[in-house]
Amino acid sequence: MADTWEALERDCGACRACALAETRTNVVFGDGARDAEILLVGEGPGQHEDEQGVPFVGPAGKLLDDMLEIIGLDRTKVYVANIVKCRPPKNRDPLNVEQDACIGWLRRQTALLRPRIIICLGRIAAKAIIREDFKITEQHGQWFERRGVQLTAIYHPSALLRDEGKRPETFVDLKAIQAKVREVCTHTDC
Repeated sequence: MADTWEALERDCGACRACALAETRTNVVFGDGARDAEILLVGEGPGQHEDEQGVPFVGPAGKLLDDMLEIIGLDRTKVYVANIVKCRPPKNRDPLNVEQDACIGWLRRQTALLRPRIIICLGRIAAKAIIREDFKITEQHGQWFERRGVQLTAIYHPSALLRDEGKRPETFVDLKAIQAKVREVCTHTDC
């Protein structure tokens, strides 16, 4: 077990635990402040992320940056990762076997980070982190607690690009996240 960020990233970069390793350009390990109190988790990298090796750099990433800005955050204050670290072909949802092969990396990142808040971006992340039967359309914006960590889920930025009608309720969710950050985070700039 790696116990440093550098060792974990190196080990993750060499992972061949599932078939996604065969088609990836880059492992998309994660990005952001390695002492962040806020962890954002998506489902998996898309084409832009696979090319650059960084999560959320395409159109959905631009929207995520805008969403963070609305509540006074940016990537220097949070850590962003995914359930799977390699791009599923044609941006399909990651299969359960792929998620199972990869979730250990996220767990180890979370153990190093020790966040106070985890924000799941979309249903796949919410099902993997909050609970298997999570319904994003019904439960987005609700708060859960596990071992002292506050958990919530919002619509994935890609979903908001496809359906702008979800943006008003996402704005409400973002403002609730802003309030929770003020309540539980200890860094003065959060």
